[in-house]
Amino acid sequence: MIAELVSSALGLALYLNTLSADFCYDDSRAIKTNQDLLPETPWTHIFYNDFWGTLLTHSGSHKSYRPLCTLSFRLNHAIGGLNPWSYHLVNILLHAAVTGLFTSFSKILLGDGYWTFMAGLMFASHPIHTEAVAGIVGRADVGASLFFLLSLLCYIKHCSTRGYSARTWGWFLGTGLCAGCSMLWKEQGVTVLAVSAVYDVFVFHRLKMKQILPTIYKGKNLPLFLSISLLTLWGTSLLGARLYWMGNKPPSFSNSDNPAADSDSLLARTLTFFYLPTKNLWLLLCPDTLSFDWSMDAVPLLKTICDWRNLHTVAFYIGLLLLAYCGLKSPSVERECYGKFVTNGKQNANGHSCHSDVEYRNSEIKPSFASKVENGIKNNVPQTTQLPSTENIVILSLSLLIIPFVPATNLFFYVGFVIAERVLYIPSMGFCLLVTVGARALYVKVQKRFLKSLIFYATATLIVFYGLKTAIRNGDWQNEEMLYRSGIKVNPAKAWGNLGNVLKSQSKISEAESAYRNALYYRSNMADMLYNLGLLLQENSRFAEALHYYKLAIGSRPTLASAYLNTGIILMNQGKTEEARRTFLKCSEIPDENLKDPHAHKSSVTSCLYNLGKLYHEQGHYEVRSRPLSPFPSFLF
Repeated sequence: MIAELVSSALGLALYLNTLSADFCYDDSRAIKTNQDLLPETPWTHIFYNDFWGTLLTHSGSHKSYRPLCTLSFRLNHAIGGLNPWSYHLVNILLHAAVTGLFTSFSKILLGDGYWTFMAGLMFASHPIHTEAVAGIVGRADVGASLFFLLSLLCYIKHCSTRGYSARTWGWFLGTGLCAGCSMLWKEQGVTVLAVSAVYDVFVFHRLKMKQILPTIYKGKNLPLFLSISLLTLWGTSLLGARLYWMGNKPPSFSNSDNPAADSDSLLARTLTFFYLPTKNLWLLLCPDTLSFDWSMDAVPLLKTICDWRNLHTVAFYIGLLLLAYCGLKSPSVERECYGKFVTNGKQNANGHSCHSDVEYRNSEIKPSFASKVENGIKNNVPQTTQLPSTENIVILSLSLLIIPFVPATNLFFYVGFVIAERVLYIPSMGFCLLVTVGARALYVKVQKRFLKSLIFYATATLIVFYGLKTAIRNGDWQNEEMLYRSGIKVNPAKAWGNLGNVLKSQSKISEAESAYRNALYYRSNMADMLYNLGLLLQENSRFAEALHYYKLAIGSRPTLASAYLNTGIILMNQGKTEEARRTFLKCSEIPDENLKDPHAHKSSVTSCLYNLGKLYHEQGHYEVRSRPLSPFPSFLF
């Protein structure tokens, strides 16, 4: 219990400096402008809208269905309004709870020793978590992780009580309910069911790949088969319900969100998608360069075989296959138990019976005390507990690292990002376990005390560096200006553009204009930046320049209603009433299909109609008949 408390306390302490942070980046749309958080909006709307407040079946919806997370935001709003302090506090408390649960889970695998303590501290301090904890919208990932671990721990209880206690199916029911809650916090939470299956087969039953099919075919372990079948059925049901609820249609994203998905080259798509997991692993291993956004050209496409980054891809998959092979091969005669090096089942100093994995090498099903019960050995209470072998933990760690990350790989459907650090919150559990069990294996293998101390202190030093990086990175999340400045190195176009918005809100007009032009230097076709620059120029009475940038914005995105609105206003004020009328009419005809923010679009269209009515009123046209219109005003050509 001490390890859990200390790890949780570290996770809490490292993020206390975020309590003074403001709303940043996506927080504005998910919280400040989200109508679902307002008391006058029926709370049931949360279950029909996506994470951003758009109707889930709308063609422009992000399809991110996370009602439990949105409900937590609404409770925050009801208690503290738009004070960011309370939102950050909940995020920190959730991270501390997840850290404690992860440490408890690690204790099941590593025993009650300092390696469990190391795993918990590493998870608490890892810098990849800063976006998920310091950024309020990252609560979706942290909340999903909480129920992910609760579901996994329930399933572990189900496995250990299966065959001798009626409560075992109560634990299984808890597994299913927590998995459903995890998915309702964030979509990847449902992957816990697959991780649970891996635990049952490879850790609890200690089966090897060659034993799985004979075991199923011969029906030698019906309780295992039943549990896995129920996990599969429940997972399929959850995914089916999720797909039905979002209208049986995948979301659509712009090419800037995921450039590889929009590439016409099959080779570029393939090479880039294979490389991205490598980049994500590097962020876990060496989180030196972090960014609030990795879209656009933050990760350039791999267009040829000659790209040197392909070497990283090859090395990554070779290493992954070697780890999987080591985990699935027949285990060694010697292994580590409760921090002691044992051979052939000798009793260790703590009095626990530690059996060598060689006992299981020639056995089809001799997993542990619980499976002996399943095979007819009636033990009411298990007499001994046995830690999994290093090979077992490697397989489970790989499953924790890979399976929750699969939805973000573009393997089954395209996603709306290139890299998202908060998506690595759950996979980082597998990474922390892999590093810890690797350090433990080296510690056990070497004989010299100096080398043992070196391995131990190197692991501790890594945790210290992770903690320092986390504290420093939290400073970037204090406000939007600091956050966007920190992202210029990775994604200059997006960072400069967002920084321009911040500087404009601070009335730093010349600096804001410079920031917008810097953004357009890196990516000249960004409709939002063209529009924002035009708006800045319009507000400073530079109307000719403003019209030029509005024209470019419309050319880049013909559905940008706000650009038509401001164009029409300028033309109307210049006395070009016919061109203004045509512009307003064109704006009013733009549908809201496949738009990210249909609410803002409708607001712009409403304003266009109002200004059109005002224009007709000034001309004395109180009753107007519709007539065929040219698709664009003449000034746009």
